[in-house]
Amino acid sequence: MKKLMLLTSGIALCAGLAYANDDLVSQMADSKQWAIQTGDYKNQRYSELNQINAENVGDLQVAWTFSTGVLRGHEGSPLVVNDVMYVHTPFPNIVYALDLKNEGKIIWKYEPKQDPDVIPVMCCDTVNRGVAYAEGKIFLHQADTKIVALDAASGDVIWEAQNGDAAIGETNTATVLPVKDKIIVGISGGEFGVRGSVTAYNINTGEREWRAYSMGPDSDILVNPETTTHLGTPVGENSGTNTWEGDQWMIGGGTTWGWYSADMEENLVYYGTGNPSTWNPAQRPGDNRWSMTIMARDIDTGEAKWFYQMTPHDEWDYDGINEMILTEQEIDGEQRKLLTHFDRNGLGYTMDRVTGELLVAEKFDPVVNWTTGVDMDPASDTYGRPAVVAQYSTEQNGEDVNSTGICPAALGTKDQQPAAYSPKTEMFYVPTNHVCMDYEPFRVSYTAGQPYVGATLAMYPAPDSHGGMGNFIAWDNVAGEIKWSIPEKFSVWSGALATAGDVVFYGTLEGHLKAVHSETGEELYRFKTPSGIIGNVMTYESDGKQYVGILSGVGGWAGIGLAAGLTNPNDGLGAVGGYAALSDYTALGGQLTVFALPN
Repeated sequence: MKKLMLLTSGIALCAGLAYANDDLVSQMADSKQWAIQTGDYKNQRYSELNQINAENVGDLQVAWTFSTGVLRGHEGSPLVVNDVMYVHTPFPNIVYALDLKNEGKIIWKYEPKQDPDVIPVMCCDTVNRGVAYAEGKIFLHQADTKIVALDAASGDVIWEAQNGDAAIGETNTATVLPVKDKIIVGISGGEFGVRGSVTAYNINTGEREWRAYSMGPDSDILVNPETTTHLGTPVGENSGTNTWEGDQWMIGGGTTWGWYSADMEENLVYYGTGNPSTWNPAQRPGDNRWSMTIMARDIDTGEAKWFYQMTPHDEWDYDGINEMILTEQEIDGEQRKLLTHFDRNGLGYTMDRVTGELLVAEKFDPVVNWTTGVDMDPASDTYGRPAVVAQYSTEQNGEDVNSTGICPAALGTKDQQPAAYSPKTEMFYVPTNHVCMDYEPFRVSYTAGQPYVGATLAMYPAPDSHGGMGNFIAWDNVAGEIKWSIPEKFSVWSGALATAGDVVFYGTLEGHLKAVHSETGEELYRFKTPSGIIGNVMTYESDGKQYVGILSGVGGWAGIGLAAGLTNPNDGLGAVGGYAALSDYTALGGQLTVFALPN
């Protein structure tokens, strides 16, 4: 009887760990599905499917295509759940449900009615990184920050919630994370003086359960001054305000438009915060906590367990929002729960995701020059801080400085385009930018709903790149070193996919889907899709056959000049002079291309 009681309690515990969301959990565990944008809660973007492998991937053919009917940049990927594919678009954020058993016939279409005035408030194209699935619902976070829960079978609206206010510059480009009985959502708008936040809504009712701001009083940022730590030390009282001048924290940036991961055993959700507002560092003295920070928070309450601020007092717009990839690996003979993060600032970080201990911080592009590296001595007063090279600082003695030759550019060595991890090779496959910049800060005043930038940039290929603006690399997160690197003409703005078939897929801005060997980087296959690729590669199985899917549609920050029809490639927040040549290689589009091996 005692054994039975223990077994029963164990089953109950496992059910609890299924988070009142066991449908999504079971779908994620089934490699035939692609039920979450990140591949799984660990954000590994890895598939156990191996029907397509290094031996036969060269035989891939286009199986079918689908036009989304929308131009501009197509980020994110489709989802596949139970032989239904869910496809999203940029603004106006249309959602399609396609029947994979019937040649992709449209089951339903949802087209929200949004005010087009939200478009000018969106920083860097009208992108959206995809819908989410859980408990028979499809979750769409629209550009205007409305969250909509749709019936996955019919497309009918189940509930709606308004997460922000576009009138003050709050918008959305990110997907949401369904976890336990909640969906976790972020906010965009750091270039408009928005104060970043992460919010949890009830997955069934849409009621708000908690909100954690990036900066502000302890009650706003949901910390316990005595138990929330930064590199092992309690953050203390008022940590979210005492490195700001006056009430600047109220328009402090730190937005949360990236990717989210979760460790269900630890009951923690992980994400990063963006740049402080404004881009002119002389206007905001101090470390500007907690912008540019990796955060670990309790899923149920939102209370922070630990923080790590990567770029204190950011001077270059190096948002810290890129994905946190969770792995279990051996370090110094000990199995550790790790978090690996490739930051915009050009440093690849490896951390203990339970304690927040910093283990590795190394450059993942040798051209990075704004810092000589991070102080890794726990006994040092500057432990965990990057040493800034004065030549590439944009502020000296509280005054604006025009600086040239800064690497990386504000685009970062990597932006939101997600990396992938293979547990077979224990390597990370990382799409990167190889771009530098000149930076000219200027004084700016805050007006709600108006740009609050305070700098102009000129971005261009790194000096040693011979015209190439990107690389696709394999990274060892324990050693902190590049294992191999593939140069690309333009930045690699596509999310990667690793598979058990020893193949890694990624896309290029010219429009190529490429497959390379996971061990060597040898190119095994390429296909030119109708438009530049900034979407993320996904895979699924239907009727015993493995498929690979990718959205093409040039745009995003790298391609906004082309997507938005800018006559001057240096116009706007995001345009980069070197990308003007994109129009020689691709045109606007919005298409899903699905590949398979021949019968």
